[in-house]
Amino acid sequence: MPFTPPRRSAALISLSMLLAALLGGSPASAAPVTLPEPSPAATARVELAELAVDVPHAMTGYSRAKFPHWIEQGGSCSTREVVLERDGTAVERDEECRAVSGTWHSEYDGKTLTAAAQVDIDHVVPLANAWRSGADAWSTAKRRAFANDLVNPQLIAVSAASNRAKGDQNPAQWKPPLRSYWCTYARAWTDVKHLYGLAVTTEEKTALDQMLDTCPDGQNP
Repeated sequence: MPFTPPRRSAALISLSMLLAALLGGSPASAAPVTLPEPSPAATARVELAELAVDVPHAMTGYSRAKFPHWIEQGGSCSTREVVLERDGTAVERDEECRAVSGTWHSEYDGKTLTAAAQVDIDHVVPLANAWRSGADAWSTAKRRAFANDLVNPQLIAVSAASNRAKGDQNPAQWKPPLRSYWCTYARAWTDVKHLYGLAVTTEEKTALDQMLDTCPDGQNP
């Protein structure tokens, strides 16, 4: 049986996906309307406290190919193309589902991007980091689901420059240049690790806790 990504609640399924299912279409081919919202800061703090703390696992045997992506999400649309449309504005596609025009706002560094070639789809929790924190023991099906998760806050369209500066680093090693995004980033990172049962390092946990301190008062306990 294929692995199904964990979800907080049915509310995370977008209206467009629900309508597609009701009309007999493929839910996977209908992009979520907005970037999935991570848990509130108070919830993220509880999740963070529940995460196992461990030293990084060895990279022995790691390969990005062990996290198959970008998979088909309906027709000729891949996960990348779905996220490009979801996170962009006025995105136009060609007959092969490739984004040929549109505008994207990179939450990491505030850049405005006007060509899909300037945009990377970032795994909030990088594949290599996931491997070092527990995914080395997963099945290929679970790794595929993790690498293409459109339901939880694991995928985001950002500038290629910021994504490549981040690499596979954790929040103790790299943070979004825009401090105003730290709250959302820490909530998303914590949420994904909690949903998938991944561990954190001591330094990573401390960094996440400090980033959650930047959340507005209304989001803190």
